[in-house]
Amino acid sequence: MLKAKIVIVGPCDSGKSVLANFIAEASDITGSAYHPTQGVRILEFESSGSWNGNRTTTADIELWDCSGDPKFDECWPAIAKDANGVVFVYNPDKLAHEKELETWYSHFVYSQGLKDAQCLLLCNFKPSTAVKRVTVPDVLAKVRHVDSNLDTDPDGVKRDFKALLVKVFSSISHRQNEEELSIIQ
Repeated sequence: MLKAKIVIVGPCDSGKSVLANFIAEASDITGSAYHPTQGVRILEFESSGSWNGNRTTTADIELWDCSGDPKFDECWPAIAKDANGVVFVYNPDKLAHEKELETWYSHFVYSQGLKDAQCLLLCNFKPSTAVKRVTVPDVLAKVRHVDSNLDTDPDGVKRDFKALLVKVFSSISHRQNEEELSIIQ
């Protein structure tokens, strides 16, 4: 069975946990008060799709919902270890999120040797979001960037996550093929 570890990261109060719960179908997402994640939460679920192009299979997904609080940054290397993909989430109303996104990219993509194709950048519109103010840093220019709004387009969030999984499983398959070839040679 296919398996993937996806880390969902970003600044505090960007909506990571709500999105993680929605993607994993873990709980109701409506009307709950803000409760910051302490350290990390791991949600495990199955997802069906045509990951290798031809037939539909089920994959085991670990979605690691990482706290945006910098006081947990000492935990980041352990959280990032063996990650196959990264979802960045930010709130377009908060200008400080722009600089923080660079830090998250450096720790979770660059230092782990992941490719931009294994990443997804979600501009998370909440009901209170007025205008898109954050400019995405240049370092994230090649990362797929989409707007997400669970109120107006919940299916879009799931569709974008599934598209990320296709890229992640393609990368895993490519890496496994390279390892097998190196053993043969």
